Amino acid sequence: MRAVLLCGGIGAVGAGVAGLFGGWDAALTTLVIFMAIDYITGIVVGGVFRNSPKTKTGALESKAGLKGLFRKGGMLLTVLVACRLDLLIGYHFIRDAVVIALVSNESLSIIENLGLMGVPVPAPILNAIEVLKNKTDRSGGREA
Repeated sequence: MRAVLLCGGIGAVGAGVAGLFGGWDAALTTLVIFMAIDYITGIVVGGVFRNSPKTKTGALESKAGLKGLFRKGGMLLTVLVACRLDLLIGYHFIRDAVVIALVSNESLSIIENLGLMGVPVPAPILNAIEVLKNKTDRSGGREA
C-alpha cells in the first residue's frame, strides 16, 4: 500500500511540474536529455581528460560543476517563464522558441566538449545545429 501511495505521489508531482512547463513534449524531453549529456560530457572533459576550459588546471572542480547545475536550473526557469508568458498572451510560440534556442546552445556545448575529448564530429550533426541556430534567429530567440 505504501508503494502505491509513493508512486501516486511521485506521479502527481511529476504531472504538476510537467503542467507548469506547458506539458511534457518532445521539445522539453530533448532539452533535458541534451542538458544531461552536456553535464556528463563536461564532467568527463574535466575528470578524465583534464582539459576543461572552466577551471585553471583543466581538472574537475566541484565549484564549476555546481555552477553548471545552477545554469541548467536557470535554463529550466527560463522555459517556465516563457510558458507562462505564452499563457498570458494567448499564443504558443515563446516557449518553443526558448526551448529551441536552449537546445541549440546545449548542442554547441556538447560539440565543444566532444572536441575537447578529441572526438571527430560528423558534418550532419554540425549541419543540424546550424539549422537550429537559424530557426532560433528567425523566431526572435536569443542564444543563452
